[in-house]
Amino acid sequence: MTEERGSTHAKRAAYELRQRIVKGELPGGTRLYEVALADEMAISRTPVREAMSRLAEEGLLERARGGGFVVRSFTYADMVDAIELRGVLEGTALRLSAEAGVSPEALAELSALVDRLDQIMVFGNDPDLERYSELNAIFHDALSELCPSEIIRRELERVKSLPFASPSAFVFRKRDPDAVARSLVTAQEQHRAIVDALAARQGSRVEALAREHAGIARLNLEAKAKSEIDTLPAMALIVE
Repeated sequence: MTEERGSTHAKRAAYELRQRIVKGELPGGTRLYEVALADEMAISRTPVREAMSRLAEEGLLERARGGGFVVRSFTYADMVDAIELRGVLEGTALRLSAEAGVSPEALAELSALVDRLDQIMVFGNDPDLERYSELNAIFHDALSELCPSEIIRRELERVKSLPFASPSAFVFRKRDPDAVARSLVTAQEQHRAIVDALAARQGSRVEALAREHAGIARLNLEAKAKSEIDTLPAMALIVE
């Protein structure tokens, strides 16, 4: 029972720390102190230590000289590379899924999620990007779970944990509404094409679609970088 409780505390601590880092509350280079965090979260030092080790494995923290951890800093090139890597890993995962075959129940679930995403995109109104982001993350998590390779699933989840590589990391909230709409329409077309390719067991096609789909995130990031990128909370992690 004690071990189970400790694991629960570690998961909660990891979640809270991850959220604070992604939101920019803990900028890149911030030194994390085990005792202070344990007191702040009202838990023992052991789960805090486990949480920081977990975030180091995800790439959000790095071990400091002399012990402890520091919030990792990233370059703009790191952001682009992380998005690219996510596309490669997701593409590989979906190719293996298509080759192994996806159950009708899983395909129906994916189609239902795409339908729900469509409902958010009511033309003539501003789309609810927060809700779209949440459902989009659920859709991509469902895709990841199809992969028969545990290693690839684990590595994909690790790269998705980076604040700017996650499928829910939308960075175009203040852009021209027409540009936002075009981007979402394209993303939805690709979502449907991915489900269709999985149903048809077209491994090479679904792999290419996944890589192309991740390219939308990169294009949005590049467009944002020209004007508003410093307004994003996660930019506190970025160094020149």
